[in-house]
Amino acid sequence: MQRRAFMGALALGLTSSGATLLAARRATAARFEITRTEAEWKARLSDLEYEVMRQEGTERAFTSPLNEEKRPGLFHCKGCDQALYSSAHKFDSGTGWPSFWQALPDAIGTKPDRRLLVMVRTECHCSRCGSHLGHIFDDGPPPTGKRHCINGVSLTFRPDAA
Repeated sequence: MQRRAFMGALALGLTSSGATLLAARRATAARFEITRTEAEWKARLSDLEYEVMRQEGTERAFTSPLNEEKRPGLFHCKGCDQALYSSAHKFDSGTGWPSFWQALPDAIGTKPDRRLLVMVRTECHCSRCGSHLGHIFDDGPPPTGKRHCINGVSLTFRPDAA
């Protein structure tokens, strides 16, 4: 009986957390320069892109071709085309996701992510459209010591003109 009560409380907590996340996303959507309805985002993005960028999902590690991208250029938000990261700040973290030690100025926003019960992470999103990019950790290289662990599906790459 105690197990059933615990599972019910857990389910209620998860449901209300999901509702809270959705309400928070709707409330903050107005603060972004680029806003679209959920239907517009769904029409514009693949199922995986929508799951990651609009529902704060994560792509599987080692699946993005951008993880191996080494050419000079810029990584842009797939949702609004804002430039986010320079290839000059990219490094091989070995984690399976494109990783950068810093973003371009004013390109990303952050917020606490408390979805994991064991730790609070720093979620990062595009400052222009609010699309979820990934997370920032404190185990990156100098000079910042940060690792921006970014879902490749959230990005497009534009090589520098030769």
